[in-house]
Formats: sequence, C-alpha cells, structure tokens
Amino acid sequence: MDPDDYLMLSGIQHFAFCRRQWALIHIEQVWKENVLTFGGRQMHRNADDPFFTESRGDVLISRSVPLVSHALKVYGVADVVEYHRSDSGVVIPGREGHWTVVPVEYKAGKRKPDDRDEVQLCAQAICLEEMYRTRIESGYLYYGKTRRRTEVILDDELRRRVAELVAGMYALYDAGTTPPAVLLPHCKNCSLIDLCMPALSSRGRSVDRYLAARIRGDDA
Repeated sequence: MDPDDYLMLSGIQHFAFCRRQWALIHIEQVWKENVLTFGGRQMHRNADDPFFTESRGDVLISRSVPLVSHALKVYGVADVVEYHRSDSGVVIPGREGHWTVVPVEYKAGKRKPDDRDEVQLCAQAICLEEMYRTRIESGYLYYGKTRRRTEVILDDELRRRVAELVAGMYALYDAGTTPPAVLLPHCKNCSLIDLCMPALSSRGRSVDRYLAARIRGDDA
C-alpha cells in the first residue's frame, strides 16, 4: 500500500469514541464544528508551529512533528515531541549526545472516561518508534481545562488496543460502510449529532419493530 493511501492517525480517537462518527468523517467526509472541537482547534493552533524548536536545558521541544507508521499504515502529526537528554537513546541530527523521545498530546478539555486520548497518544508513539528505531515507554496528555499533564504508560495492552482499532478502521474503510446510529449518553457531546440524528434513528428502529410485530400478529 502506498503511504498516500494510509488512514489518518487522528481518526483513531474518533473511532474509539464512536465508529459511526469516524465513518461519517473519514468515509462520508462529513464534519461540523461545535464548542468542544473549536476549543481543541484553538489549543492545537498554539502548539502547531512546525518550524519551532525550543531548548530548555536538557529537554528539546519540537512542535507539529510529521508522523508515519508503515506497520499500522497511518500518518499524522504530533502536537509536541520532547527529546530528553539521556545516557542512551536516539541521535538527533545537529545535536550532541543521545535523547529519549517523549510524545505530548494537547487536549482542550479534561480527562475522558474512556481511552480515546490514550490510544491516540500510543499510536503517535508507535509512529515515533518506527521513525527513530527506538522504544517509547510513556508519553503525556496535557489537558487545557486543568492545565496539567497526565503520564500515560504505553504498555502491551494499550498497544494491542491501538492495533485492534486501526484494523477496525481499515475494515470499515475498505467496505465503505457507515454503522447505523445508536443513541448513547455520549452523543450529546458529538459535533455531528444534528447530522447523525441518533434519536431519530433509534425511534425509527422502534417503529420498525412495532410494525413487524403487528404484521406477525404479536401483542403490542
């Protein structure tokens, strides 16, 4: 497969949140802004400067770092990658010594009840591992609402979860299939709720079941 045909790494967060949302965005090319996505864009704009590298003692900070993984077949951009000087690690052109690679992903809100942020960070780390031929044990999620960052251990279980999600993304993409809408509590935070219409779809299925039951002669 040509790298130009790889799926977007950022889509793994959409897929982990809702497979229908991912399909609407990445298969049907549908998007709508809401206050949550706008806040996220604003925070990423502050982090996204591909020509900026900052040095803070034994830490180098690069922003908007291009990423690719040929194993996962995804591509994207890391908000921030920190390089910590260490006794062992990778060699960076133009810099002396060795450096440990640490991805940092910025989020506008607060920590989620699910793992959608963690899998996105882990996918970024897998890309960086391929690119630098190294092993990354942990990374960080920075949340704008709390102004704190949380360390994420990139263990084997999280890596398997990433691989399963990416495989699911490719299965839907190759089939060109968008899953049906299902009304769930997290739908209220989705920017696509007015386009997805999960409440209407759920009511439609209820009507279908009712009519089918009447046709069969079941008691309603």
